Amino acid sequence: MVKDRQTLLDFERSLIAAEPPDYLNNFRIANWLYREAVALKAFPPSDPLEGIETDIRVARIINSV
Repeated sequence: MVKDRQTLLDFERSLIAAEPPDYLNNFRIANWLYREAVALKAFPPSDPLEGIETDIRVARIINSV
């Protein structure tokens, strides 16, 4: 359990700042995730508009806040 939240946040920020972003590795990860989604037939969706009503409803709720 973390008792001093601010110390942990400071540590995480310093850790992130110490390492520059690795764009090539990030691209590889995104490419693997895309290939896995295609292999699992989760992407591209068979019906792109499936569930659009729910998305619109959620967007309206979020935008009204």
